[in-house]
Parts: sequence; C-alpha cells; structure tokens
Amino acid sequence: MRFWHRWFRFAMAGCLAVPLGAAAAGAEGADPLIAERWKTRPIVVVVPRADHPLLRRVEATLAETAGREAFREREMVLYTVVAGEGRRNGRPLAAPRTAALLRAVGLDTSGAPAFVLVGKDGGVKMREGPDVDLQSVFEEIDRMPMRRKR
Repeated sequence: MRFWHRWFRFAMAGCLAVPLGAAAAGAEGADPLIAERWKTRPIVVVVPRADHPLLRRVEATLAETAGREAFREREMVLYTVVAGEGRRNGRPLAAPRTAALLRAVGLDTSGAPAFVLVGKDGGVKMREGPDVDLQSVFEEIDRMPMRRKR
C-alpha cells in the first residue's frame, strides 16, 4: 500500500510541475484580463493614434468628477491600445501582454477603432465603434446581474 501512495504522490507532483512551470514562464505574455476576473469591469479602447476622438472622449469623461465617480462605482478599469502600445489605467503593458489582451477581446491594431466592455465574468458584454455613448455603457453595466446584487 505504501508503494502506491508514494507512487501516486510522485506522479501527481510531476503532473503539476509542468503546468505550473509553463504558467510561470508564460506570465509575461498572459492575458491581463484573467487577473481582472470577478474583481473589475475592464473597458478596452483600441485606436490608431493618441489624438483619436474615441480616446479623447473616454479620457475627457474620466477627467470629469461625475464620470470618474461613475467609473469607480462600477469597479471599472481602462485598458488602452494606442498605435499598438497597451496600457492599464495609464501604466504600460509589456508587448506580449498587449497582444494577449487584443486576442482575448478579438481585436487587432490594424482594425477599426473599437470600444469593448468586459464583464466581471470575463465575457465581452459590449462592442462599439468610435461613436460609443459612455452614458449608455454605464446604463448597460447597471442592468448586469453582478451590479444588481450590490
């Protein structure tokens, strides 16, 4: 009986070592939305240049007290990808993480400017173009089951 117990422990340790090692090695290129799951509601804004009207409108909303409060109350974070460079709430993302973010929401930098709302469950809840209405985004969030439970 002891032999089987030791063999099982050895086999399980070997099985777990490979996936954990692989995950640690790939952490730099890991999808950053995974860490947000069940904590925040990410929005992802992808634009070709920093002066794009979509990005400027989102930033202007967040510069206003009411917009900033609405964002905070709904536990949102802002991911931007401007000309291929990713950021989370203004802090740079490594290139592999930016690529993983874009894959996760089904976008690329060569496409049209886009606005994506991701729910706390990690699923895409809204896809909009450059003329998104941020008030309608807040209203959509307020209709979500996770928001209603509060």
